[in-house]
Amino acid sequence: MITVDSLTKTYGGFTAVDDVSFTARSGRVTGFLGPNGAGKSTTMRIMVGLTPATSGTAHVGGRRYADLPNPGLEVGVLLDASAQHAGRTGREILTVAQRTMGLPRRRVDEMLELVSLTPEEAGRRVRNYSLGMRQRLGIATALLGDPEALILDEPANGLDPAGIRWMRDLLRGYADQGGTVLLSSHLLHEIEVIADDLVVIGQGRIVAQGTKAELLASAGTLVRTPDVRRLAHALVDANIDFTDSAASGTHDALRVDAEAELVGQVALRAGVPLTELRAADGAGLEEMFLDLTADTQRDDTSEGAAA
Repeated sequence: MITVDSLTKTYGGFTAVDDVSFTARSGRVTGFLGPNGAGKSTTMRIMVGLTPATSGTAHVGGRRYADLPNPGLEVGVLLDASAQHAGRTGREILTVAQRTMGLPRRRVDEMLELVSLTPEEAGRRVRNYSLGMRQRLGIATALLGDPEALILDEPANGLDPAGIRWMRDLLRGYADQGGTVLLSSHLLHEIEVIADDLVVIGQGRIVAQGTKAELLASAGTLVRTPDVRRLAHALVDANIDFTDSAASGTHDALRVDAEAELVGQVALRAGVPLTELRAADGAGLEEMFLDLTADTQRDDTSEGAAA
């Protein structure tokens, strides 16, 4: 289990992480989501001791990362696949990690096979790896010590569709066997498919957290009609809030902050024909994410600089 409690990080007058608290539970995949610059990467770096916190704590299995006697045996970490030593081969990188952790040599070959790096690829210098190959090597390193928890920042970067599905199945199986997975990704569909729980951060603060089912169920009602303007007027008259549907891609849908039954009644009284009426959870994670982070988007800030 990973526990973050009142974590805060400031740089001068800028607060990158602001009183963040959440728990990633064993046997579950927790998706950690937020716009660029929201504080995801800073939070993860604090969790693994790369960045000191201004205040608050982060524990893996009840202890700080810095207090773990052999961290790789308890938590696997992948924060930046491009940070691997470019002059070493993939096998050399895994061998160094294997010796550091005191593991048997066979673990190197087992991990290379697990992540589908061939002997020829394992003997190639990392500078000649594609980003997808570096991601596979990074995942192999994270899993080398058979840890109880994984902390992964954008592990699907550079993977092709088959690679993304492979990674999804790998992490799902890891969690199903009792492991803890904290996963940050901008690929919202992949998070939607794999995650059990969600933590959404914006401008350094948690804006929502809970099970995926709970958060998607709170998204309201998606309604589609050829007469959006008349329906909108009817909803205003009924004092019901609504927004344009970000997931619709057209101008014939609204997301309404009310139960589907009530929306249907309002439409019926107004004589507005409906072509679709359903819980907005079916509209997916992307719509919920955009709604939750609409006021915290910082497109001009890079994740690496302020996250």
